[in-house]
Amino acid sequence: MEFDETPPRYQPLVDLRNGAVAGLEMLSPGSGSLPLLRRSCADRQLWQGGVLAGGDLQVTINVGSAQLHDPAFGHEVAAVLEQCNVQPAALTLELDEATLSRDPDASDRALDFFKQLGACLTLDHFGAGPACLTHLLRYPFDYVKLDAARVRSVADDAAAAARCQALIAMAHHLGIRIAADGVHTEAQCAFLRTNLCDLVQGDLYAAPLSAVDVGALLREDRRLPPQLLRNPTRRRCLLLVDDEANILSALKRLLRPDGYHILSADCGEQALEMLAQQPVDVIISDQRMPGLSGADFLRRARILRPDTLRIMLSGYTELQSVTEAVNEGAIYKFLTKPWNDAQLRGHLADAFRLKEIADDNARLNMEVRNANHELAGANRRMEQLLHQMQRQIDRDEISLGIAREVLQQLPLAVIGLDDDGMIAFINGAAGQLFAHSGALLGNQARAVLPQLFDTTAAAPAAGRQVDIAGRRYAVHAYAMGRHSASRGSLLTFSLAGDAT
Repeated sequence: MEFDETPPRYQPLVDLRNGAVAGLEMLSPGSGSLPLLRRSCADRQLWQGGVLAGGDLQVTINVGSAQLHDPAFGHEVAAVLEQCNVQPAALTLELDEATLSRDPDASDRALDFFKQLGACLTLDHFGAGPACLTHLLRYPFDYVKLDAARVRSVADDAAAAARCQALIAMAHHLGIRIAADGVHTEAQCAFLRTNLCDLVQGDLYAAPLSAVDVGALLREDRRLPPQLLRNPTRRRCLLLVDDEANILSALKRLLRPDGYHILSADCGEQALEMLAQQPVDVIISDQRMPGLSGADFLRRARILRPDTLRIMLSGYTELQSVTEAVNEGAIYKFLTKPWNDAQLRGHLADAFRLKEIADDNARLNMEVRNANHELAGANRRMEQLLHQMQRQIDRDEISLGIAREVLQQLPLAVIGLDDDGMIAFINGAAGQLFAHSGALLGNQARAVLPQLFDTTAAAPAAGRQVDIAGRRYAVHAYAMGRHSASRGSLLTFSLAGDAT
């Protein structure tokens, strides 16, 4: 299979439950979704042997309104998937609200077709426009993708974080999963993890890659760090902050046997940079340091990492600033230098126990929220399935009604029998032919039309000729169920000698 356009690039979408690649978005300036789809199907061959088999890995392709609303587009996509032996579930179609709004009725038909096919649907740039709730209620989306502009400031702008939380809550309430675009920092990822985002996409994990590099990435099985996952692994991390190198060395010697992962910084500014990069359980800080004082540093640490426990260890009391910091909640304990080794270790052990209790409560809350999120998603998928089944039933009823009307209008006499030989259907021509035979519908055919049966046969004899109303008719029996779920048989009556 040959392609003329510039080779596409793919950006991974990573699952926050396990940190692994869950799918790829195809990024290409190429013309049209169908050529891109064919190219992605060919590129899958390069990904065999990775963590996910190439045939199972979900690939996202963006679709514009001209293609989505083209009546032939869905069938063309299905044909490409069948030709390339790719399951529809491995395809995600991504579209935005502007595309839906151009022709809502055509969007209805197209998205219903793709759900029937088994493809996944994502609403892109969620939050960039009006984020219309109507679109989430009307269309069967599996995911919404938060717009990169909404994700950019969530870690340092309370208003941006609140807007993003509202968008996530809207989708969660409807059982729709969340992906986020433009995730470039661990702080952004941590916010999204806390708010039960499912997938993240951005340079934090990987920039857009060539198809060959995607294959190498999958074989490497590189994952997000454990602390960024929705169920992070527990670790005891301690940050020591003091401008005196001998104090830091003494504290490390004292505390290293207790098994803590110890980080150190010689000033508050350096410590804040470290906190921005990774979570910490407990902080021990001096008060008098160049630049930021210990109290000011711990205030800012509380804003940056509110779940840490913060201890001041200092030989300078400076009562007013320390008291204010304690009253504000910036300081958990104040300890003095020189310290008592046993007391310091005991206070530190207590701090870690409190932190772990808080972590356990947060973990349980996360598990409950995860369970509720999964349940809402399952309910939505069930509702979509029931909706599809109801639409299929409606279509079947329409088809059945048409078939009945056609049979009723046929000049050929037709009678339908169920599995037990009971007469379940009589068309107009048969009703006229057997008008003098009394009530037929709902009766056993052998009882009311005995002339159709041999003495010992359970079913009418095929090709039998009988006299009805003074004329001779050929009886033909057709068994149902060869190409459908129908059961029983159809009998037709034609004048002997007529073509059937």
